[in-house]
Amino acid sequence: MNGLLTDLYELTMAAGYFEAGKAAEVATFECAVRRLPPNRNFVIAAGLPQVVDYLLNLSFSDEEVAYLKALPQFRSVSPAFFDRLRNLRFTGDLFAVPEGTVLYAGEPMMTVRAPLMEAQMAETYLLAAASFPTLIASKAARCVAAAEGREVLEFGTRRAHSPQAGVLGARAAYLGGCAATSNALAGFTYGIPVSGTAAHSWVMSFACEPESFRRLQKLMGDSTIQLIDTYDPVEGARRATALGKPLAGVRLDSGDYKVIAPQVRGILDAAGLADAKIVVTGDLDEFRIRDLVRSATPIDVFGVGTQLSTSADCPSLSATYKLVELEIGGIKRFTAKYSEDKRSVPGAKQIFRDEARDVIARSGECGRGEALLRPVLLQGRLVEPLPTLEQARSRAAASVASLPARLRELEVAEPWPVIYSRELRELIERTHLNLMG
Repeated sequence: MNGLLTDLYELTMAAGYFEAGKAAEVATFECAVRRLPPNRNFVIAAGLPQVVDYLLNLSFSDEEVAYLKALPQFRSVSPAFFDRLRNLRFTGDLFAVPEGTVLYAGEPMMTVRAPLMEAQMAETYLLAAASFPTLIASKAARCVAAAEGREVLEFGTRRAHSPQAGVLGARAAYLGGCAATSNALAGFTYGIPVSGTAAHSWVMSFACEPESFRRLQKLMGDSTIQLIDTYDPVEGARRATALGKPLAGVRLDSGDYKVIAPQVRGILDAAGLADAKIVVTGDLDEFRIRDLVRSATPIDVFGVGTQLSTSADCPSLSATYKLVELEIGGIKRFTAKYSEDKRSVPGAKQIFRDEARDVIARSGECGRGEALLRPVLLQGRLVEPLPTLEQARSRAAASVASLPARLRELEVAEPWPVIYSRELRELIERTHLNLMG
């Protein structure tokens, strides 16, 4: 499963390791975020179930092996390598922070320890599987924070980069704090609450707006949310309220909400529909939400689509997957990269978090506070069931709530202290001397 869903160079390196007799050397790779995205003070780790599913099911079919064998890049590779691919399974270890954990730049999100060939081949998929949902969960948390207790709904599948991304994005947005999604498959697959009633085309399909409202109310009952701005939002509000209850709310998808929403609220209240909510959608992001909330605009629910499902202001994450140590015949060799602006830190690590700071230490060190990296797979087997989505969502909410107020702001603030332990600093120095002379 998914063996070919990778960059070609992962497979050419795997063949090279095999031919050089290095395939069985035990490698440790770490996945971390090199730099936080713009305007972000943290990210929320997400995507672990997809990573685990990949590693547990990694394999190559006979057809896929035949395809690789026919490529010119593999012309000189021995038949034994392709036999190895046919029987390939992930036999290594995976350590990871639980989904919903707040992380900062340079902190390992996942650690893979496995035979070199297996660990190398996992790079592309793991980076993709972790980066996208981490971006969306982090963006969702910002929108939820800006809403200051009002509900935020994820409405972005139609603008996502693929239908599949829409499903995974919905899951990540719910993990990050959104109350519901418009994506029915995400609701079915992950048990996420779903939200939605009708679009402008519903209203336009009837000869008059009141008839469309009446029909929707008959169909949806207590769940009725009327879309009132197809023609005129104020007149639409009057027509919707004229039908009386049941009416869960009305939705505005355009216009100046600071002007329109108070008028609509007044119409609803005058009609005895004070419990009916005002839902707004249409190119919202965390900054527009914050502006509307701080201006006391009477809005109850924000539906966020494009900006959330694509993390539009930062659609990519500078995640890395770096070799940090290699064990050959029981002897460890520490590795690091010294390229300008792309340096890596040698040695397998652990993160310790207390109320004042994070300490990145060497794996095996004892530290103060919570150890964030936990065993997930050992020798290719799941250690214990992963936390549920609801548990990951609760962890994310608690993690964000525990942050200093400055880090919950939408603009960049003084960063959370992240330091290296003494042992790790010493390893960095020794490795530099060994590699650079």
